[in-house]
Amino acid sequence: MTAPRLDVDLDRIEHNARSLVDRLAERGISVTGVTKAGLGSAAIANAMLRGGVSALGDSRIENIEALRCEQVATRMTLIRSPMLSQAERVVRSAETSFNTELSVLTRLSGAACRAGRTHEVVLMVELGDLREGIMPADLEDMVRAVLCLPNIILLGIGTNLACQGGVAPDADNMAELSALAESIEQTFGIHLRLISGGNSANLDWVLSDTDTGRVNHLRLGEAILLGCEPLARQPITGLYTDAITLVAEVIESKTKPAQPWGRIAQAPSRQCQGKHP
Repeated sequence: MTAPRLDVDLDRIEHNARSLVDRLAERGISVTGVTKAGLGSAAIANAMLRGGVSALGDSRIENIEALRCEQVATRMTLIRSPMLSQAERVVRSAETSFNTELSVLTRLSGAACRAGRTHEVVLMVELGDLREGIMPADLEDMVRAVLCLPNIILLGIGTNLACQGGVAPDADNMAELSALAESIEQTFGIHLRLISGGNSANLDWVLSDTDTGRVNHLRLGEAILLGCEPLARQPITGLYTDAITLVAEVIESKTKPAQPWGRIAQAPSRQCQGKHP
């Protein structure tokens, strides 16, 4: 076999998924398995499904389309806002998408009408990490607009933390998400089926906090594939941390000084760093 390569143990991925799904089910939380690291690998996706995840999510519509071509049978979610130019593809291949912009939602509505189908959306709320999301003060107006869009179903609300600014999910910001869900339901007389608290970084909170409020959903990829939580990179009890192994040949092994010597000029790697921030 060639090297370098990744050796993937599908049984261990299945085990990790099942362990997390079972533990979170005790708290009323379902799991979407995030497949973006697998780049559309049907084998990895199916291992997560055998482990009990309720759906699959990916940040690239190309990966979702690849899974559809491989006949992976489950609900699929685009876990980021679609590009305007990809609305037709998103409606065709994903049952659900995460959204923050009314212009995109309007385009999805048009695409869904033309396709003769409905499309579910989750509105992402900004809770401090500054990666994506509607500001809480603007959420009510956004919900009002979305409820008027034909062929669009408001599935719920969600948030994303510990991604851009490193803000950790905790009791305070998760309670705020729950409160926003309650407020929206009371204001509009609707029921939000999905309150998506976040990603693998939420596990430290959700497995230690006795009150998870309205949060009933997480999107897990890193924890399933690597067996670690992202906040401190610590192994999660009961999970395999070697489901994916990088295999490479060693081409040089010598003992050398820790620092270079001689006249120091700009190295090629430094040139690359300067050109590509």
